[in-house]
Amino acid sequence: MAGHLLKVSSLASAVFASSGFYLYNRQLNLNDLSVIRFGRAAATTVVISLDYLTAFKHVAYDTEEYWAIKSKVHLRSAERLRDLCCANRGTFIKVGQHLGALDYLLPEEYTSTLKVLHSQAPQSSMEEIQQVIREDLGKELSELFVSFEEKPQGAASLAQVHKAVLHDGRTVAIKVQHPKVQRQSSRDIVMMEVMLKAIHWLFPNFAFMWLVEEAKKNMPLELDFLNEGHNAEKVANMLAHFPFLKVPMIHWDLSTKRILTMEFVDGGQINDRDYMKKHSINVNEISENLGKMYSEMIFVHGFVHCDPHPGNVLVRKCAQSKKTEIALLDHGLYQVLQPDLRLDYCRLWQALIKGDMSGVERYSLRLGAGDLYPLFACVVTSRSWTAVNAGISSVPVTRSEDVEIRNNAAQYLPQISELLNRVPRQMLLLLKTNDLLRGIETTLQTRASSSSFINMSRCCIRAVARHKRSKAQSRRRYLKITLAESLNLWRLTMYELFLWVSSSTFGHWLTALLAFLHTGR
Repeated sequence: MAGHLLKVSSLASAVFASSGFYLYNRQLNLNDLSVIRFGRAAATTVVISLDYLTAFKHVAYDTEEYWAIKSKVHLRSAERLRDLCCANRGTFIKVGQHLGALDYLLPEEYTSTLKVLHSQAPQSSMEEIQQVIREDLGKELSELFVSFEEKPQGAASLAQVHKAVLHDGRTVAIKVQHPKVQRQSSRDIVMMEVMLKAIHWLFPNFAFMWLVEEAKKNMPLELDFLNEGHNAEKVANMLAHFPFLKVPMIHWDLSTKRILTMEFVDGGQINDRDYMKKHSINVNEISENLGKMYSEMIFVHGFVHCDPHPGNVLVRKCAQSKKTEIALLDHGLYQVLQPDLRLDYCRLWQALIKGDMSGVERYSLRLGAGDLYPLFACVVTSRSWTAVNAGISSVPVTRSEDVEIRNNAAQYLPQISELLNRVPRQMLLLLKTNDLLRGIETTLQTRASSSSFINMSRCCIRAVARHKRSKAQSRRRYLKITLAESLNLWRLTMYELFLWVSSSTFGHWLTALLAFLHTGR
């Protein structure tokens, strides 16, 4: 314990001494100083580390008192981390939002506390917004728009969105980057790397360096709004066969790396059940269509929208057709899956749905899980090992299972950290996407529905068949693969029809009639 405390005090002394020397020699705006931001992060790291080092000093492990204290330490630490993100803003909020989405991977105290960061993003002043537009588009607001709403429609960690009307009468949404984010992001990532290395030095079992690696790779892409516009057009073309999907059209003449102008789309957030009820939107239809969309992206195309939090997925009734639509927003971060990883992931899900444990082990190993493959299967599905063994499509999700998973997440945090450092980097964003989608399904009360497994299976069958056809060396082999694919898809359709009939009024009537005839014998 004394050695740990010496490490912490040495680290704190070095940080604050360098901070004081720097401030003494330069007169700058404190909130813009990297050394101030670093000092906040260092102080938070030291306080959280000391809390974990000292809280359990006189408590026996695995007692009721131990777990009660651990929960309180988790909560205190999560609140300190949230306050740090709010103070440093920008990249810190982005990473905090990422952590808040990692349900079942982090203790509930962290995820529930950090989720509020989605609604506590900073806002730039109107003067700052006008300056960015002036610098990038070379014109004043009045030259570009008939009207421009000063109050943003929404503010996020990296940018905010304003509603405006063009001179031709079209209503647009203008996404404008916070002016200081570009300059601060690279420095903030270096700060996080230093802090996480310090934590790993103090707690060797802590291994969350993957967070920094992902931030290093993804932040430059998210800060380039032209890249976001191209992603939006690509996914709109790729999923054009889904009539329910709405992707806003990009106005390229009014877009730059820091400004993205697009068609204005309104609607309610996809987790807003009251909005859906008010507008007569079928919750099950929305959940099923969201599953279809993401299964197609992940398994068939390997081009995945990796930030489906509720603010980025809207639902609405189309004014013209009166049909329900899902509007997909914020296309800054997509993952292009490696073909081998995508196919192994397809086959893993097929094995998980069927309860094929040899397949679960085989494809988990191919995805890098090693001897932690049982934990990997539970993390991918957010299901207990019991449910995985039985086949997740045949075992309903229960409240007790969710509690068991959360308790295990806290207990096995070192193993989860090790697992996340083992698997390919692309798996991390897939896991984040899984958790965000699962959170939406939980809110809509549609988790583990049969339709979601059917849609997932359908996409997996198509993806594997497409891969086999690309390797076929004869027309006979090509035809055989196509026929097998058609047969498997037909079986799925028949099963889906059976489930629909079973749950319909006719199905209930038929079941009652058969039961009556059987008892009358």
